[in-house]
Amino acid sequence: MTDVTAAAKHSFTINLSILFTELPLLERPAAAAAAGFTAAELWWPFGEDHTPSQAELDELRKAFTDAGVQLTGINFVDDLTKGARGTVSLPAERERFRENIPVTVGLAESLGTKAVNALYGNRVAGVDPAVQDELALENLALAARAAHAVGAVLLVEALNGAESPDYPLVSAEAAVAVVDKVNAATGLGNAKFLCDLYHLARNGEDLAAVIDAYADRFGHVQIADVPARNEPGTGGLDFEDLFARLSAAGYTGRIGLEYKPSNGVSADSFGWLPRELRAAK
Repeated sequence: MTDVTAAAKHSFTINLSILFTELPLLERPAAAAAAGFTAAELWWPFGEDHTPSQAELDELRKAFTDAGVQLTGINFVDDLTKGARGTVSLPAERERFRENIPVTVGLAESLGTKAVNALYGNRVAGVDPAVQDELALENLALAARAAHAVGAVLLVEALNGAESPDYPLVSAEAAVAVVDKVNAATGLGNAKFLCDLYHLARNGEDLAAVIDAYADRFGHVQIADVPARNEPGTGGLDFEDLFARLSAAGYTGRIGLEYKPSNGVSADSFGWLPRELRAAK
């Protein structure tokens, strides 16, 4: 069971692309509100092969505003359900990503969303990794500039190699190195590391060491227990210690609940976090 004292020092946001998926997308913000949450985040919600219409964007905005839930983060175009892991480094997706930048950033601006996440993209067979890395830096710099124009940060995330074997950023060090390159290219300083403790733990990283080394680069933190990616208290991570370490390191940003409910029912998975701590501070 997670320690309430440690959790009370943090503000939480719920990922509605992995929680409440038993409901249609437009019903999830209201479900989050009914569970006591006032902040939520999303992966790209429209599918990789679909450009949303103005009506679809307006419907999504209305779902959040009607529920009184703040959209705190959103991914650029992707479809994680099909094994995609971002588009920024993929030569074949160069135009799709660039066309999506104003769509995602515009949605973020209209809802006061202050974080946009650009997954790096898988390695492509037959393409020189250096070519992919050069393209990624160009695209991430474009995204960072667009995000900066609306007061948002650009997030760069490490994933775990077991679930994403072709994804090149499988350590905190690798992701932070990309963050530093983007900031050097733009001079804006708004590229940040999305520290997903689940992915890093699956990669065998020392989470305490990661927090100590890179907390000043964190733009967001996400959590799930290991190994099954379920709610805290169902696996091997000591969240009492992790929350306390984040506080001690000076991390004051939100913590995203990006886990699968262990019994398949999202509303049953929040017992570890008392209701009075679910509303964002």
